[in-house]
Amino acid sequence: MLGPRRRAAVVIAIFRTAPHGIVFVERAAHLRDHPGQIGLPGGGVHAEDATLADTAVRELDEEVGIDASRVRLVDELPVIRQRIANNFDVTPFVAVVEPGELRIDASETAGVFVVPLVRVLAFAGHESSIDFEGRRIWGLTARILHEFVDRWNDGGSGRVLEHLTVAGHDGGGEADGHSFSSV
Repeated sequence: MLGPRRRAAVVIAIFRTAPHGIVFVERAAHLRDHPGQIGLPGGGVHAEDATLADTAVRELDEEVGIDASRVRLVDELPVIRQRIANNFDVTPFVAVVEPGELRIDASETAGVFVVPLVRVLAFAGHESSIDFEGRRIWGLTARILHEFVDRWNDGGSGRVLEHLTVAGHDGGGEADGHSFSSV
């Protein structure tokens, strides 16, 4: 029997500059929760976190070295309840991040990679996973990405687009064959 529900936060971290990659991590194999899985940077609430947004930003720094000064949180998606394991209620945040080095904490993260925003936006509702360069993004992370794509398609794209630099401009333009415009 699972214990009480635990709160966690993850970040859909989108680089401000084209091709606007979204950061994913491969979790270290020795971790208790989700060993070896592909996911978004994030984790459980710590005592020092005043808010779930604080948890998200702290974890982004700890797992992939994106300092809070490079992060602009632009949206919060609905809580997603983990259905099978670990009893987490996960709050996904959407952030636009400044370009820079990604640095993993090998005690938590086995690797980091970036998937272009256009590939994630092409993630159709009937798909259960995204395959990208030999990696499979599935499960809870896929559910979070579905929520993100639904929000984007229902007009939430403006929250992100106003912070992106596309084709040498701020907010609007075209990149990688996908049209972006400020809403």
